[in-house]
Amino acid sequence: MTEVAGAAATKNPTRDAVPSTRTVNTIAGLRAVLDERRRAGASVALVPTMGALHDGHLALVRRARELADVVVVSIFVNPLQFGPTEDLDRYPRTLEADVAALTGLGVEVVFAPDVAEMYPNGPAGTRVGAGPAGERYEGAHRPGHFDGMLTVVAKLFSIAQPDVAVFGQKDAQQVFLVGRMIADLDLRLRLEVVPTVREADGLALSSRNRFLDDDERVAALVLAESLDAAHTAAADGTSELLAEGVAAFGDHDGVDLDYLVVVDPATFLPIDEAFAGQALVLVAARVGATRLIDNAFVEVGAKQPPSPAE
Repeated sequence: MTEVAGAAATKNPTRDAVPSTRTVNTIAGLRAVLDERRRAGASVALVPTMGALHDGHLALVRRARELADVVVVSIFVNPLQFGPTEDLDRYPRTLEADVAALTGLGVEVVFAPDVAEMYPNGPAGTRVGAGPAGERYEGAHRPGHFDGMLTVVAKLFSIAQPDVAVFGQKDAQQVFLVGRMIADLDLRLRLEVVPTVREADGLALSSRNRFLDDDERVAALVLAESLDAAHTAAADGTSELLAEGVAAFGDHDGVDLDYLVVVDPATFLPIDEAFAGQALVLVAARVGATRLIDNAFVEVGAKQPPSPAE
């Protein structure tokens, strides 16, 4: 199932009335708020973000509201996730607008620490290692990215102690690595994954879409088109799926394909020609100066589920 931007959320009458949204900037402050709510028997959901919220993020928040009494949305642009060739300062920061949007959804707490609060001993301290699975695909193009991501997520889990954490399928490799970290470290929380939210024409929502000009916005549709092509060809096997997915890029001016791969969702390893069953197609491309990613599930060698744009 793929959600469309602006789709209505299911109401949960027992969780509609919540205290007004408060913004907390310190770890001690967040723990104090949540300790008080837990003493009253409340459950907690965490939605980690880097801000610049769009309808994809808000879908995560709506799901969190259905799952827990208290929703915490973290907004923190994590420097550990950015490599030396990536512009940390370019990442959009829209805290005031983000808090306004979250207030309208009944979020109880926005956790918006600064870098000194999250890394008081500097960024060179203890890290969580993603291992080989974090060195493939996105990890190969962004060395160290997933170590930085897992480090901040582990810290947020430790700080908030949520019953459930809500992530989006849009960042499929991130979801896989977070789920594996939860299992490997025996963390006491559940991971909830929400389907990718798309524009009506199929483009996956991303905070980076705001960097696209009008022509690039049209060109960016090739990512979803490649997934549709792979989806259509999946019944014919892995090689055909990959060939059709790559062919969709053709000679698009201003679009450079980084990779298109198909993996086993259980291992995140590439599948071979003998594979049959549910697989995950991952695609990444640079549209102008903006790097975008997308993904979709397919049934290799079998009748297909609905395509991502349907």
